[in-house]
Amino acid sequence: MSIDDSNPVHLDAEYAKTTMFGERIAHGMHSASFFTTLIATRLPGIEGVYVSQEIKFIRPVRIGDTITAQATVIEKNDAKRRITLKTTVTNQRGELIIDGKGVVAVMKPKQ
Repeated sequence: MSIDDSNPVHLDAEYAKTTMFGERIAHGMHSASFFTTLIATRLPGIEGVYVSQEIKFIRPVRIGDTITAQATVIEKNDAKRRITLKTTVTNQRGELIIDGKGVVAVMKPKQ
């Protein structure tokens, strides 16, 4: 069993032309993986550990698209040291690509 995503819609331009997309598209989870970068480097930073992530794929990312991942705090639970984030990915036209919600635990510094 192969563990790679070798779906021809991502790799084979001729095959992709026959699909509902009409052309090759990027792997959806690749786009969603940018949320990890946001959490680890910005919000909250190295203290953040993913607890969960809901993802809804709205549109495909087409080869050559420029995408932007964003995370906005929508809830903060100080007692549990958790934040809930609205997570989105948009393309260069401002179209929503991914819509979701993530929960991040904020680790206590070691004393």
